[in-house]
Amino acid sequence: MSAVEKRLGELGLALPEVAAPVAAYVPAVRTGRYVYTAGQVPLVEGRLLAAGKVGAEIGLEQAKELAATCALNALAAVKSVAGDLDRVARVVKVVGFVASDPGFTGQPEVINGASELLVAALGEKGQHARSAVGVAVLPRDAPVEVEIQVELDHE
Repeated sequence: MSAVEKRLGELGLALPEVAAPVAAYVPAVRTGRYVYTAGQVPLVEGRLLAAGKVGAEIGLEQAKELAATCALNALAAVKSVAGDLDRVARVVKVVGFVASDPGFTGQPEVINGASELLVAALGEKGQHARSAVGVAVLPRDAPVEVEIQVELDHE
């Protein structure tokens, strides 16, 4: 078990199985020292934890927790191609999409759920650049979707 997975365990979390793709893509791609994940929605054991728009059916705190679940799924996707999360030199970029009610403007706060999980799991290596974008709808009516890009320590 990697040190990252041990830290997750201390937080009461476990790395899930990689979410199976629902269309024509793969969960993550490695090119050289970089891993790019597909967008991860808040699936747990193949089940979407919540559906709807943030600011309407989904509140800010719940959306933040869902974003953390997305980040955990993204780490599982990284591990699937990197082999070991201790190889992560740094999280380079996080892109978060929030299915938002038209009046909702708290997308950065929602995606903080993903960012905070990555820092908790990886320490300074989890600090990253980020975009948080409001969108009209996401696949399966998911409230949040997160993708990450990481650099590995060596090829």
